[in-house]
Amino acid sequence: MVTLINVFEMHSDHVDAFIEQWRERAEMMSTKPGFLNSHLHRALSPDAKFQIVNVAHWESADAMEAATADPEFQRRIRAVTANVEKPVSAHPALYAVAVELSQPNPDRVEDQ
Repeated sequence: MVTLINVFEMHSDHVDAFIEQWRERAEMMSTKPGFLNSHLHRALSPDAKFQIVNVAHWESADAMEAATADPEFQRRIRAVTANVEKPVSAHPALYAVAVELSQPNPDRVEDQ
């Protein structure tokens, strides 16, 4: 499994429209082979450098690359950047988990 993290720079006034367009693209991507899930995060502050962060999981880098190479997906991406007054900058990259932490389970019985 690989994790796609894509941070988006944009003016905060464009966030609502971007989310709606992203939802349409995400629905299309969710049907692609190898897609596992996606979570879109919105900045709580309009002053944040990255207004939107997408975290998605794919079965493999090849599956994600094949999905994003789809001509319809590419057309929709170009349409987003063409329809805004101020630019939207995307910064995607694939990641693997380096360290994983979780909250301790208080009900867990330790081996004695």
